[in-house]
Amino acid sequence: MASTLAVPGTYPTIRDALEVAPDDAVISIAPGTYRERIELSGRRLTLRGTGEEGTVVVDASTLEGPALAVLSGEVTVEGLDLTSGDYPAVAATSARLTVRKCRLSAGYGAGLQATDLSTVEAAEVRVLAGQNGLVFSDSGGTVDSCEVRGVNDDGIIVRLGADPVIRNTTVAECGYRGIYVYQSGRPVIERCDVSGTGDAGIVVANSSSPTIRETWVHQTRGSGFVFGAGCSGAVEQCRVEGTAEPKVAVDPRAQVTVSLSEGGPAPRAGIAADAGGGQDAAEVDRLLTELDSMIGLAGVKDEVRALIDEIQVNEWRRNAGLSVGAASHHLIFTGAPGTGKTTVARIYGQLLKALAVLPNGRFREVSRRDLVGQYIGHTAEKTTSVFEEAMGGVLFIDEAYTLSRAGGASADFGQEAIDTLVKLMEDHRDQVAVIVAGYTQEMLDFLDANSGLASRFAKTLEFENYGPDELVMIATRIAENDDYAFAPGLAEALYEHFSQIERDRNFGNAREARKLLEGMRKAQSGRLRSLGRMPSRDDLTTLVLDDLLTAIR
Repeated sequence: MASTLAVPGTYPTIRDALEVAPDDAVISIAPGTYRERIELSGRRLTLRGTGEEGTVVVDASTLEGPALAVLSGEVTVEGLDLTSGDYPAVAATSARLTVRKCRLSAGYGAGLQATDLSTVEAAEVRVLAGQNGLVFSDSGGTVDSCEVRGVNDDGIIVRLGADPVIRNTTVAECGYRGIYVYQSGRPVIERCDVSGTGDAGIVVANSSSPTIRETWVHQTRGSGFVFGAGCSGAVEQCRVEGTAEPKVAVDPRAQVTVSLSEGGPAPRAGIAADAGGGQDAAEVDRLLTELDSMIGLAGVKDEVRALIDEIQVNEWRRNAGLSVGAASHHLIFTGAPGTGKTTVARIYGQLLKALAVLPNGRFREVSRRDLVGQYIGHTAEKTTSVFEEAMGGVLFIDEAYTLSRAGGASADFGQEAIDTLVKLMEDHRDQVAVIVAGYTQEMLDFLDANSGLASRFAKTLEFENYGPDELVMIATRIAENDDYAFAPGLAEALYEHFSQIERDRNFGNAREARKLLEGMRKAQSGRLRSLGRMPSRDDLTTLVLDDLLTAIR
């Protein structure tokens, strides 16, 4: 069984944990900002962030070197934000590196750089800033359901014979080219979306030979595709729109076959059906088990299982040649904050992916400010852009009721977002799942904002407040995950405390439990510092009644 080392529960820094971690260990990193670099050589390790997206940050922006540097070895990184200064955020050299659900930012450097026969498996990785997004030099691997947006130079670079497979990935708003393949690069690029580049969308040079399938290149300042002399390869069933002329520029000395798609919907990153297709029954079971492990929410769990059962039966009917009605996967989540709506939405998206209903489980969480512009016409553009980014996965709109008209010119921009969403949800109901969430009464008012809005959603799931016993269970689980234990009698005192809290609209449910535990940890710190001796391990891990009384005083 793999060892798990908790940061900062048992070890104050990631470096401290790495110094003692055996091979195959898991470094579990709690939310926070860690101003340090991670350097690994010849190690087999997993580094896993335990918080929501963006809450576990390794910030090396003021340090000399990448935030994560892996030399040889085999390393997996999940759920981290990695930030560097003038170095790559992540650098792999002769290594096997798996990166999942991470966000990468760099100054004058790449988001991720792989060199010297490295193999990189990247899934749901977002490059938020950098000179380049992803750079493969003499390396390979797979890039799946990733996003490179707003980098200063080229979005993705493939060079020196590198041969990664890049699929279902968005490359947008790059300062120069979207994808640059040169020096005998041999990538496979399929079902990608390249747009908004300062020059050409995809450029191939120096004897390179890519295969590019079902990819959409659009709104670029330069040509869509450019192939230089001595290059070969294939462009198959790709769509080119809104680019400079010529849309496809092929040097006469290149040997390239080009087949463009003129009709039908434009291929989007992550939207084309996977040729492998099929449902992943084991993954469905795992996700349902994860859902069942959540505290409370019995009604919500039953509703989700009913939705999954319906999807499975429809698939059986389809395979049997029977008729299957059109289905919407859009949902409404109602209830107070802190009742698990975001977590359930993420699991639901992964379930749709595992059932082959949607091609990826990408999760895009937004609020009013992400959808509403500052002048007439701007809102429709912003809303459409956000919607397209979520294609193939889940668009989760928290506090959606804030989009409803409330009087005044600025509120009308929210109404424009609603009207735009209604049309997009109908046009792309097979390509995305939209989940809107908020307080129960306010969500009823939200649905009245457009006559066609309510009909777009398949079901409403009501998330009830947690009871005192469930809040104690939540507090206990959070404490155990952070290497704390409750002294005898503390659980009963917590139950009494949660029973007496007024359940108004500002009550935070699980957030209330987490906030209270944070107060108890601070109280424990003050208590231990006043002992006049070095605290024992039991002292460090045990929370007592006095800590609770101090926290709520």
